[in-house]
Amino acid sequence: MLKNKFISFFLFFIITYSASFIGGMTTIRFKEPWYSQLMKSNFNPPDWVFAPVWTTLYLMMTLAIWFYWHSKNRNMNTVYIYFIHIVFNTTWSIVFFGLHQILLALIVIVILIILIIILIIRFKRVNYVSTCLMIPYLLWTCYALFLNFNLYILN
Repeated sequence: MLKNKFISFFLFFIITYSASFIGGMTTIRFKEPWYSQLMKSNFNPPDWVFAPVWTTLYLMMTLAIWFYWHSKNRNMNTVYIYFIHIVFNTTWSIVFFGLHQILLALIVIVILIILIIILIIRFKRVNYVSTCLMIPYLLWTCYALFLNFNLYILN
């Protein structure tokens, strides 16, 4: 049983952090000089804040889906929604930093937030810990939406 839990955690970790890896590589490759030239609001944090925050949030997402997976009443549709949400999470970085499409990225992040809310609701039915682990992610993504919207207005 413990080995099975370790393997499932490892698989969810790899899947979740693949979004981080792809998004990070896209950001590194295509961010500059474009991003530095954008007009930003005073609400934008320094660039160094994003990496530790997202790293922590990806760990919390991994734990959320892992706890959910090991719950008695889990529903596979929720797991599929989690995977779809990971795709949208990755897509935002590609659209924003890779394609430099601020408006399209805004649409992607709205869809992402909807998916996060759906996950929170579905997790709440089965595993309270999973629900709690997703709330900081939802809050940060809403903040990212606010930043994305400001960039769209200012640029």
